[in-house]
Amino acid sequence: MIDRKRRALSFALPASIASLLSSRARAATQTQGAPYRVVDDRGATLRFDAVPCRLATVSYFGADTALALGVQPVASTFLVRGRQPAYLLDRMERVLDLGQRASPSLELLASAHPDLIVAMRRYTEANAARLQQIAPYLALDLEVREDSDRGIERVGAALGRPGAAVALNRRFVDVLAGFRARSVSRMRAPRYLFVWGTGAAPWAFYDENMTCSLLGALGGVNVAGRNPLPARRDNTAFQMSLETLLIAKPEIVFVYDDGGAPAFDANPVWQYLINVRRVRIVRVGDHWIESFGPIARHAVLAEAAAHLHPGQFATPDLRAIASSYLARAA
Repeated sequence: MIDRKRRALSFALPASIASLLSSRARAATQTQGAPYRVVDDRGATLRFDAVPCRLATVSYFGADTALALGVQPVASTFLVRGRQPAYLLDRMERVLDLGQRASPSLELLASAHPDLIVAMRRYTEANAARLQQIAPYLALDLEVREDSDRGIERVGAALGRPGAAVALNRRFVDVLAGFRARSVSRMRAPRYLFVWGTGAAPWAFYDENMTCSLLGALGGVNVAGRNPLPARRDNTAFQMSLETLLIAKPEIVFVYDDGGAPAFDANPVWQYLINVRRVRIVRVGDHWIESFGPIARHAVLAEAAAHLHPGQFATPDLRAIASSYLARAA
């Protein structure tokens, strides 16, 4: 009798554990019941009587996060006219184009009939009242590393998927730990810059920039250094002359590819950097500018590791990384 009970328990225990783990997994993906409230980075409280299903986003962050949570956005701004963000694969092809993220069309936005707007606060602060007339408006500060986890959790809460958002952040902790274990302790720290702009001098990002924080986590040394005025909002980059860039001696420069040829490309100093100093120039995509979302930050981390430590990391498959998040989106 005792043996039969033991055998029964031995079968029941794994089954109960599996059931518990399965229920936790389901809880992470199930939506939250309405009504509920979410507080954004302005301190404004958004009230939801129903879970939103028509999302509009000002910046790719909202689309990135929503897609990773299983929600297809209906409208979004862009970074480069006519170019879809490669790291979101084909999921933005049929999304209404609201214009450039710094000046979205409010008329087009209203025509999409969203029931939630996720927006970068600095690009929409002046139009907050008008946005709120269209739909609940979740304003987010997206400047430094801490903003990424918090922003994802707030979007998850607004979409009624708080557990799934927490799971995305936990996943990234594991992803980052895996890359760090293979890079920081064993490798020489490469000196780098991350720049953007089309003028005569590029804009260089400080350490506090989200993408630079990922490069730093991999052991990269940013020759632009730390932000001298970290308390000032919208202050994560500065215009750096090519002469200053030359003196800083980077080994690799990541240049955001905005679809055009920057004016500094033709500068003799820039050509000297490439041809004489042998500085590696790496053109990077939209996810390097908007690296706060769950898909973008994973993709940036993998690509950065391959460029900073080419002997240790292979060139990643961007499609495979994105697909591992996008499989759930409708």
